[in-house]
Amino acid sequence: MKSSIRRYPGEAASVTYDIPRCIHAAECVRRLPAVFDPERRPWILPDRGDAAQLAEAVAACPTGALHVERADGAAEPGPPVNTASVQPNGPLYVAGAIEVVEGAETVLRDTRVALCRCGDSGNTPLCDLSHAKAAFHNDGVLTGGPQESGGAESGPVRFTPVPNGPLRFEGPLVVTCPDGNRRRVTSGALCRCGCTRTTPFCDGSHRAAGFRTE
Repeated sequence: MKSSIRRYPGEAASVTYDIPRCIHAAECVRRLPAVFDPERRPWILPDRGDAAQLAEAVAACPTGALHVERADGAAEPGPPVNTASVQPNGPLYVAGAIEVVEGAETVLRDTRVALCRCGDSGNTPLCDLSHAKAAFHNDGVLTGGPQESGGAESGPVRFTPVPNGPLRFEGPLVVTCPDGNRRRVTSGALCRCGCTRTTPFCDGSHRAAGFRTE
């Protein structure tokens, strides 16, 4: 995964920005335009908002590109339940206690990530907005995959990319789609090739599609 972090210091709080993870959802701009202005340089001025305002705006960033470091040492709160929200024609927004594992190494821990569904990202398994260029079309409606399952209500969800295959996960996760359907699962595999017929879960379509990724 690519990373290029810039830090914007402030007195009450500072903001970090991981450039490759930003897909211009612009939640920060809508919620706190005095601080976040992409037409200005520097585009983030933390001292134009208080720590609480900054924390609220940053928490709305669905990709985890933005994080806040408060001068009082207060940590960013994470959601109590891990959720994965399927975006129509776009990525999967995951929030909660998230870990991305490659081999035996945890390469990312975060409270917010956007996972690629189109199969064209150059920053796998994260979304890099390639779905827009590829004109990816998927309405995001749950159409299959693992059934509702019990188990732990809380704890981390671990994602492990399979070479040339899906994104396996272990841990509690509530998957939601735009029409309000939701499913609570504790393990499974998410599609990364963009061809599944069981959105957002893998159905093996990557093999016929000749999907290739590390």
